[in-house]
Amino acid sequence: MDLDVGAADEESGTQLSRKSRFRYNSPLVQVTLIGLVCFCCPGMFNALSGMGGGGQVDPTAANNANTALYTTFAVFGILGGGIYNILGPHLTLAAGCSTYVLYAGSFLYYNHHQHQDFAIAAGALLGIGAGLLWAGEGAIMTSYPPSNRKGTYISLFWSIFNMGGVIGGLIPFILNYNRSEAASVNDATYIGFMCFMSAGILLSFAILPPDQVVRDDGTRCTNVKYSSVSTEAAEILKLFLNWKMLLIVPAAWASNFFYSYQFNNVNGLLFNLRTRGLNNVFYWGAQMLGSIGIGYILDFSFQSMRTRGFVGIGVVSLLGTAIWGGGLANQLPYSHDHPPKKLDFKESAFAGPFVLYFSYGLLDAMFQSMVYWVIGALADDSQTLSRYSGFYKGVQSAGAAVAWQVDTHKVPLLSQLIVNWSLTTVSYPLLVLLVMLAVKDENKTEDETVKEATVPSSNKDITTAKFT
Repeated sequence: MDLDVGAADEESGTQLSRKSRFRYNSPLVQVTLIGLVCFCCPGMFNALSGMGGGGQVDPTAANNANTALYTTFAVFGILGGGIYNILGPHLTLAAGCSTYVLYAGSFLYYNHHQHQDFAIAAGALLGIGAGLLWAGEGAIMTSYPPSNRKGTYISLFWSIFNMGGVIGGLIPFILNYNRSEAASVNDATYIGFMCFMSAGILLSFAILPPDQVVRDDGTRCTNVKYSSVSTEAAEILKLFLNWKMLLIVPAAWASNFFYSYQFNNVNGLLFNLRTRGLNNVFYWGAQMLGSIGIGYILDFSFQSMRTRGFVGIGVVSLLGTAIWGGGLANQLPYSHDHPPKKLDFKESAFAGPFVLYFSYGLLDAMFQSMVYWVIGALADDSQTLSRYSGFYKGVQSAGAAVAWQVDTHKVPLLSQLIVNWSLTTVSYPLLVLLVMLAVKDENKTEDETVKEATVPSSNKDITTAKFT
């Protein structure tokens, strides 16, 4: 009789697992939701930045705003993981999203008054908000999924998030289509961005805390309660002596360093206004393809988790070398002193630079998805991964702050390209070493603890009744 009951319970659990993939409290739904939040906020911000100069003829205001943004982002990216562990997802994500609306509004103001002080202040506040948002996003994306499917969930998030850049690229392309000679985007472009960003604030309240998210096998993502300020301060300081984080530093620094070059000096210099919007549709669309491709390699290419990591890094390094080589060939004919003629998408000469810009987007997604997969393979609990993700975003933003000032000071374009290529190249062997030393084939890492707990059957019943 007991055996029959046990078998029935097991069968019931199996049915629950199969029927509940789209539960509100499932990792799939929650990762999709955080993807939609980032679709509305960072996705639209990316489309705005990708215009070159924030859609303005003179990139100085946008460069200074981005420097302020990434300076505060560097600090709050590192602190963001601790703040997320204390406040939880709702307050952390909503506060972060609200600063994106203010940033877009500052360029609407700039369109009329040409005063950059508001844009710079809004950029500094956005750096704080982005630090909170991305630390929370990193914790959700890397800790909610099961360990053997993190690459798939990362590619799902990256695809939804970058769809924001695709839609955001269509906004300036459509609204400025008949303004082929215009230098700055119109007011409606900025208002459209602000509407999407406001929707992101509302969506952030739909994200569940990690102890309420249940995987298909019945395990909770984590059963750790919210932390304290003193605990988080101590754990954040330890990150700077953590050898795993130190090996990630070059990849983190490189991963946003190339944006100023690609947005301002490839898309911004080579193409006219409406074509820049069109290019962004394909740049962020390429990111969707890149994340799906590398996600498949990192989850399904080989049985061994470490082997998948090695292969993924190898593929990205080979593709990166080819793309930056193409970028070098494209860069040689022009410079700050000898700018190129602006291309329109209807001209035959458009094709070559367009393919290069598309390839830059493809490589960006593959590179960052690969780094996130490595971070996700180092631990399995939300608290640890929120700190790791925050550290990654903090270092990434420090690099970006330097990069935007490099562009402001008109460093030679060829030098910018060589530095970008070198930074990404240096990071590959260090990531290989990290996978070799810290990633375990049995999907258990050194940082994994008993924080993952199996949900009692009574809780399963309650959860199913509530969310199905």
